Amino acid sequence: MSNLLEINHVVKKYGDFTALNDVSIHIPKGSVYGLLGPNGAGKTSLIRIINQITMPDAGSVFLDGEKLAPHHIEQIGYLPEERGLYKSMKVGEQALYLAQLKGLSKAEAKKRLKYWFEKFDISAWWNKKIEELSKGMAQKVQFIVTVLHEPKLLIFDEPFSGFDPINAQIIAKEILQLRDKGATIIFSTHRMESVEEMCDEIALINKSNKILDGKLDDIKRAFRTNTFQVGLKTVNVNEVINALKENFTVYPADFKLLSDGLTLNVQLNEGDTSNDLLSFLTNRGEVQHFVELIPNANDIFIQAINKNN
Repeated sequence: MSNLLEINHVVKKYGDFTALNDVSIHIPKGSVYGLLGPNGAGKTSLIRIINQITMPDAGSVFLDGEKLAPHHIEQIGYLPEERGLYKSMKVGEQALYLAQLKGLSKAEAKKRLKYWFEKFDISAWWNKKIEELSKGMAQKVQFIVTVLHEPKLLIFDEPFSGFDPINAQIIAKEILQLRDKGATIIFSTHRMESVEEMCDEIALINKSNKILDGKLDDIKRAFRTNTFQVGLKTVNVNEVINALKENFTVYPADFKLLSDGLTLNVQLNEGDTSNDLLSFLTNRGEVQHFVELIPNANDIFIQAINKNN
């Protein structure tokens, strides 16, 4: 898969403060790419550079094989965390204006807006002012304006802010459909469950440096600890616990079985397999639960940041 966006050795400084330190990120075409990091890590500075709001002090950015230039603005859609709609303007009037700024004719903008307003069942909002809408309603309008010109690259910064769970799921589904239609998406959020659901690849930035990047599945494999949640029904609880401790590394578990039983987290030794542990357990009782603890995006985020700090 070729890359739509290539960020190479980018440096950005504000006076004596380095916001980005030699950051390189390559984003494949047709992917949802998670741009993650704590507050103040440098994510916003990078997004501003991609949008040409600011320029890097060093390094280069390429969009679809071309060095980033002013004409590429029409190929990018950006939904900022701090929304930028004019509160006193009517919804339809504002949407038309913003669509034309992105290069659409008035007739084409109206056609596309009609499609999206009907899709979201918000046609009745056309003559309302933004200030009359709830935060979630305004979010829908901002989302439509962001995607209306069908850009190659979409950047969503905390896109679910202000949405209830139902509408957040609707927007998530739309983002994935845009990806499936060929758009490349940068997705910046602190909601790690959304990263799990949506992202193909991620990059983690901390203190101005990229500390981790790659396919999410590959990163999960790298963070595996070969630890299993074990639930066992046995009459010899103490004997089994002692035997487990002699052969494996054992930790307390925080899950419950539907029936009474022994619950533990068991980490394999180097060279052991899951079959070794499972065989050990089946010889000592009825196995009711046996699941590998795969680190999720939240676990990886915390571990990587703590290690880097």
